[in-house]
Amino acid sequence: MPNKPSAKKRVRQTERRTAVNKSRKSQIRTAVRGVEEALQAGDKNAATAALKAAEPQIMRGVSKGVIHKNTGARKVSRLAARVKLLNS
Repeated sequence: MPNKPSAKKRVRQTERRTAVNKSRKSQIRTAVRGVEEALQAGDKNAATAALKAAEPQIMRGVSKGVIHKNTGARKVSRLAARVKLLNS
């Protein structure tokens, strides 16, 4: 347990940030799961709509530093490729 006031404050800040980041990561996973489920069902329109909703969530996670820039780009790219494959 920290003794200095600045260290105590840092612990409090870290707990708050961890909660926010956990929430954001969960939102990203949920959005990606929505695309995955639409792809499994073979529903073109639902998959396209879910991808449209998931992409901003993923990129918001990138801009907030929750996930790495390349990870976000890779996720979006792979999902888009799978949706495109379904549409063709």
